[in-house]
Amino acid sequence: MFEWMSDNRASIAAVLIILIFIAFVWSIVVGRRQARLTANDEVFGDPVRTKGGWYWAVTGVSALLLVWFYFSWGLGRAYFPDAANEMCQCAKLEEAVSPIKAALPIGSRYYKSTLLASRNSAQLDDLLGKLPGTVFTDAEKAELEEIINQIRDLIANSSNPENMVQETRDELVGLAARLDDVSVTLDAGPGDMTPTSEALAQPRWGTTFTEIPILPITSRGMLFDSASVEAAEIASAFNKVRNRFPENDQLIEGIKARINALKATNAAGTFDEKVAEERVDYVKAVERIFKRLDDGLIFPAAALQDINTAISGLDGAASRAKGGLRAVDAVFFPGAGIVKSKTQCTEQGSARWLPKPTDVVATFARLANPDLENGGGYRGFPLLWWDWMPVSGYVAFFIPDWIADVWPGEYASHGPDGTITPNFKDKLLAFAQGDVNLGYVPMLDGHIWDSLFRVIVALALGIFLGVPLGLFMGVSRFFKSFFDPLIELYRPVPPLAWAPLILTIFGIQDDGKIFLLFMVAFAIMVISARTGASGVQLSKIRASHSLGASDRQIMWNVILPNALPEILTGIRIAVGVCWGTLVAAEMLAGTTGVGFIENIARTVSDYELIWVTILIMGILGLVFDLVMRWIIKKTIPWRGMG
Repeated sequence: MFEWMSDNRASIAAVLIILIFIAFVWSIVVGRRQARLTANDEVFGDPVRTKGGWYWAVTGVSALLLVWFYFSWGLGRAYFPDAANEMCQCAKLEEAVSPIKAALPIGSRYYKSTLLASRNSAQLDDLLGKLPGTVFTDAEKAELEEIINQIRDLIANSSNPENMVQETRDELVGLAARLDDVSVTLDAGPGDMTPTSEALAQPRWGTTFTEIPILPITSRGMLFDSASVEAAEIASAFNKVRNRFPENDQLIEGIKARINALKATNAAGTFDEKVAEERVDYVKAVERIFKRLDDGLIFPAAALQDINTAISGLDGAASRAKGGLRAVDAVFFPGAGIVKSKTQCTEQGSARWLPKPTDVVATFARLANPDLENGGGYRGFPLLWWDWMPVSGYVAFFIPDWIADVWPGEYASHGPDGTITPNFKDKLLAFAQGDVNLGYVPMLDGHIWDSLFRVIVALALGIFLGVPLGLFMGVSRFFKSFFDPLIELYRPVPPLAWAPLILTIFGIQDDGKIFLLFMVAFAIMVISARTGASGVQLSKIRASHSLGASDRQIMWNVILPNALPEILTGIRIAVGVCWGTLVAAEMLAGTTGVGFIENIARTVSDYELIWVTILIMGILGLVFDLVMRWIIKKTIPWRGMG
């Protein structure tokens, strides 16, 4: 069932998009109707006014999903499933002619020959101006100046249309004619072209690692595929065309001989180290420019005019052959379209880093599959499942080994026969290290649970230790003066600044991450509880004293209830900060957890998996926040009602 849904995710997305759009419109209608009904009963600023409004939540979520479907190309794939394959064939043609376009103004505004002549002439002028007068003899300087002038002549000769041999002219004219033939083929249309059975048997778009099927699956795709084959042959022939003629060949041989003579002098001479370095560098610079110009790639601008016209005509024919695909591409596939590179076609723009919602769901379902032997989970570990876990492991986590060390007595030693009889101290150490069989209990297991466990334990420790300290700091001069500098000293430091130190001390196991999260939660809870305790109205304190209440009763029945809104808000904030810090800590060091998955996905540029982890983090953060809202509503229902 799930395999069928994965293979038909585009069709499923088409139905979902319609339902989401209906929900979007319907929620707006309901929201406007409710606004009209309650317009006379509500006043601006009333907290009760913000309650309800679930229909606006539907509007926001559906709008977000529609935007996601659009910019991820999910909308295009749902309603135009063959468009990407056709765009891939168009990209093949573009890739095939790209070597030709690189030499023309179509590709880079200027002819490649113009750029070569202009840039190298400027570099020759610069070299001539920097000719070192102290490291070369007068005869060598004259020789170098002559070499530079001859290289200039090489550029000038190649740029002169009168120097082109007829054979080169005929080759360029022939290539232009072949390009025109490709344009005629595109204008004629696909005719009776039909996709091969091999092409039709390819997996659908987005269902495998090879994202877009490379073989054409439509008649229009066949047309562009065949045109790209011919265009690639033309481009290969164009790359072999050289503007060579006898005068330049003789000039090239003469320049080579002169440069080699200077290099031989540099190699054989006994020069000062600095002088030798300057001589070698200068001759190398001259030779570098010469080697860029000795292969006959500079053509007269007029010589490539026919090729330029033919390429422009080919672009026009390709545009006409695309037909309605141009509108589909422009409207439903925002961004740079599809690019053909080597053996595959890839989506560009937002579709490259923003996977389609259905693909993300498919990736999540694969990770959530607890059957590890059949590809479920991630790196041999489930996403969220349960398993029989030894009780001793949890006991060892909370009981430190030093308890056995401080117990009176010595550890057991081996006897004369080599056997060891454990005493109570040995048994206590085994108990603290989890080496005692205490049975098994069913426990949650997996990457998500590991992350949740770290946050929950750290948050519980932060609340348990931070809230009492914060309350005492709010009512005691000693506690405030003693602990406030210590808290404020480390609180402003970003948690990730502590991470390398803490992970170095504790290692990559859970205790290091939990301690890092505890530091975050502890500071937040101390500040929240202190603020709440110091904000209690003095009249309430004095009224309690006048009624004979003890200090403990005042703390428990007056200060704590009044500080509870600040404490619960602090817990809500601490949950978010701890969650963000945990993911970063797991990315730095860890073998399990949501952050670990994202870190591995980042290194291999698996954008679908990255978005899965982002959504998991967001959903779990939202669940935490909803739980805190419910707790706040139940424990301090009077807030905002005064």
